[in-house]
Amino acid sequence: MENGKEEAGKVKKMKLNGSEILMECLKEHEVDAVFGYPGGAVLNIYDALYKYNNDIKHYLTAHEQGAAHAADGYARATGKTGVCLATSGPGATNLVTGIATAYMDSAPVVAITGNVTRTLLGKDSFQEVDIAGITMPITKHNFIVKDIKNLADTIHRAFHIAQEGRPGPVLVDITKDVTADVFEYTPGMKTSRHIGEDSAPKTIDEHELQKAAEMICAAQKPLVFAGGGVVISGASDELLAFAEKVNAPVCLSSMGLGSFPVAHKFFTGMIGMHGTKASNMAATDCDLLIAVGTRFSDRVISKVSSFAPNAKILHIDIDAAEINKNIVATATVHGDAKEALARLTADLQTLEHDKWLKKVFEWKEQFPLKYDNDGTLKPQYILERISTVTNNDAVITTDVGQHQMWACHFIKHMKPRHFITSGGLGTMGYGLGACIGAKVGRPDKTVINITGDGCFRMNSIELATAVEYNIPIVNVILNNGVLGMVRQWQTLFYGERFSQTTLTRTTDFSKLAEAYGALAIDVTRPEEVDAALNKAIEAGRPVVVNCQIGKDEKVFPMVASGAGIDEVMTE
Repeated sequence: MENGKEEAGKVKKMKLNGSEILMECLKEHEVDAVFGYPGGAVLNIYDALYKYNNDIKHYLTAHEQGAAHAADGYARATGKTGVCLATSGPGATNLVTGIATAYMDSAPVVAITGNVTRTLLGKDSFQEVDIAGITMPITKHNFIVKDIKNLADTIHRAFHIAQEGRPGPVLVDITKDVTADVFEYTPGMKTSRHIGEDSAPKTIDEHELQKAAEMICAAQKPLVFAGGGVVISGASDELLAFAEKVNAPVCLSSMGLGSFPVAHKFFTGMIGMHGTKASNMAATDCDLLIAVGTRFSDRVISKVSSFAPNAKILHIDIDAAEINKNIVATATVHGDAKEALARLTADLQTLEHDKWLKKVFEWKEQFPLKYDNDGTLKPQYILERISTVTNNDAVITTDVGQHQMWACHFIKHMKPRHFITSGGLGTMGYGLGACIGAKVGRPDKTVINITGDGCFRMNSIELATAVEYNIPIVNVILNNGVLGMVRQWQTLFYGERFSQTTLTRTTDFSKLAEAYGALAIDVTRPEEVDAALNKAIEAGRPVVVNCQIGKDEKVFPMVASGAGIDEVMTE
């Protein structure tokens, strides 16, 4: 009987080739979607994907960059790790922009690339690049696997590193011979390999929390500034409870949108270069800035010497490298935002700041977000209608530019992981791939990409991917015939010398969408917007809504480069 129990308790070992071991590892990490493009160095992996197609669905994108963006969008929408796959050489280098985008915005992605065989490494072989060397500055970590004995352990480590602490992309480069070699694989080993690797503290230092609480209690004019770390840590409820306990107004970075409900009276809007005047004035006048899960980007702080000049800075972040990097903090709490906010809220008594709140509320009322609604088709109106038609419940992805900032301001971001944008790198062409990945990860949600005509041109080829797999996404183009944000700068600061920003191309986006097999809807008047959006959402297939807007629409508020954030242009 004892021998029988021992036999029953043994872990079953399997002899598999490297590609099959990779599939088994992906299954252990509950990967259900891989975005990629095949090639010679990954033929064995694609052969294994063929065998494992009941467990792992592969999405063939039109370009490897689209695969990286899709994996990123999947990760941000779900909180799980996104996976992309590419061959060696140009296939691998085509992932680089997507990897960098994920790195800047802390999205957990595992990028798997094939490489030439061990004997050909370093010899300038056909389709060989040192992708590990190329991506070293834009990954949390990367690996090159040259021995099948290390393959499973490396894959498990990659997934762990991508998610632990502050998330981010990890690259695993595998030589082709490793994908064919046979080795004994032991299932269920993913949780026992990583002791000692975590960079994040296991628990927060009590002395740091005590000092933070003392600063909060002493403040007369506190302001909470929350970033993407609140979304990543799942700390939205804790942020709300903390703000209400402290009775402090809350502003957000673009990456933090959705972490605090926009309808809440404490919400002052986005902060920074395109932040609301209320947020920027509150930051300038506050005596304590409580920064949670944010890295103090230059697009937030602008002129360092005049950022929060009257305030002590309390910085709460899981990544020690971000503390005192751009702004010197008075006090810090190194750890997870969710734990830090929960423990601070529990330790604090309810505070009163009626005079300060009254002042902030007056700024909100005096300087609301507004636009000239003159009866023509306005981008701000389109975005307001998207918010209303979807009951503020759609997952929104964006490209980069004016439309991105309008989406930040005029869509009511009520929930975390419902706004997906390239904040740190500012990647034009990001939105469509990210939209596809987000919809794959959240099939229960309406998923809408907001883009401009300049961005849409860059990666419109991914419409083919959406159509092939019948991924019902809605792509809304705010089409003004120019590179809008650059033209805005040229208007304001370069004497209206519109160098290479007027797009005189004759591409018909509706015909292009139809050529790919998507539904096309043209919108030229405001009264057409609701019907177009409802039709697009109910279509059950990929849709392009082409909205013709004026070329001279501007994004305001705006702070000029190098100015203080209190120097806000509102028109």
